[in-house]
Parts: sequence; structure tokens; C-alpha cells
Amino acid sequence: MSTPVVEVQTKALEVRARVNESGRVVLPKELRESLGIEPGDVVFFSIDGETVKMETQKHRIRMAQQMVREYIDQNRSLVDELIAERREEFRKEMSE
Repeated sequence: MSTPVVEVQTKALEVRARVNESGRVVLPKELRESLGIEPGDVVFFSIDGETVKMETQKHRIRMAQQMVREYIDQNRSLVDELIAERREEFRKEMSE
């Protein structure tokens, strides 16, 4: 018996905003909520031809973490290794 394939399609969110006299655009509530953007969050803008792309800093961090995971054994903790290295350096400094 085969397992059925389920496809999930996410409808693209498109909203309209107007540029003010100062060149500013307010991110519509729907976009902020969809991306989890809170006041004070950092976003990045890039341009490719006539298309502007916006990414949250949180998204970029998740993507970087995902890339690192591809090269690091999942049983290895880089944080624990860093802490151990710092403690060893501290011990050496204190013994000098």
C-alpha cells in the first residue's frame, strides 16, 4: 500500500503600499504579521533588476544555521567546543 503524496501550496501574499514624500514605505500589517516582524527588528533589502527582495535578519540567521548544519555532525556541539576552548585559554592565562 503506497502512501499518498500531499502537496501543500501557500498562496503568495501581495499587498499594496504607497511611497510617501520622504521615500518611505510603511510595511503593511499583513506582511509584518506573516513574517513575524516586530518593532526594532532588522530587515535587509536587495535588488535584482527591477525586483526588490526583503529578508528578515531572523530568516538570514536560520539560513546560515541550516548551511552550517550540512557540514557539522549533528552530535557535535560547536557551542560546547567554544566554551571548552575559552575555559582552557582562561586557565592558561591564569597560570602565567
